[in-house]
Amino acid sequence: MDFTFSFGQLQALSNLLSPADQEEEDLEEQPAKRTFNLNPGQIGPARGSNPTDSNPENPPDTKQIWAEEDVPEGSEFDDIWDPRQQPEYEILFKQRVGTEDVFLGMSRKDGSTACCEDMVIKIKLPDCKPADVTLDIKERFLALRSPIYKLGLHLPHPVDSKNGKAQFITDTHMLEVTLTMKREFDFINFA
Repeated sequence: MDFTFSFGQLQALSNLLSPADQEEEDLEEQPAKRTFNLNPGQIGPARGSNPTDSNPENPPDTKQIWAEEDVPEGSEFDDIWDPRQQPEYEILFKQRVGTEDVFLGMSRKDGSTACCEDMVIKIKLPDCKPADVTLDIKERFLALRSPIYKLGLHLPHPVDSKNGKAQFITDTHMLEVTLTMKREFDFINFA
């Protein structure tokens, strides 16, 4: 394609964009456009103002670049340079039911995950021995390490990290971790 324009074509384009028949009076009647020149120094709170509620008893540490509550729990385990592979896993929810729940329907439990008390995480670890597996559980994070595998899993619900059960099934090379969930409204769901 040829993108060269003649003088006449350029003048026609100029007339299209700014018509010559518009009088100067019309231009004066239009409100002047205000332009703002922004620079990086104008982004954020004004200088001298403190955007956070500072506590005079605990002054903020000026050498910290972020607060501890800003870093999600478990991010210290994320390592993109670790060559170990992530194992296959599955998260299941489990209810504790009795005959009064199943046959008589005496409780308010149904098949939803809101009525589940436990979270079961099944992790496939082929070619792995139980002695080589290291498992660390926080309230919202599960970390598994072995010579072959690594898994950093953010959990969908907070769990009781002190009381849990892990079982390694050697026939299928499967690690089953059962954790009790602790949610805000469980006292209502299981009353």
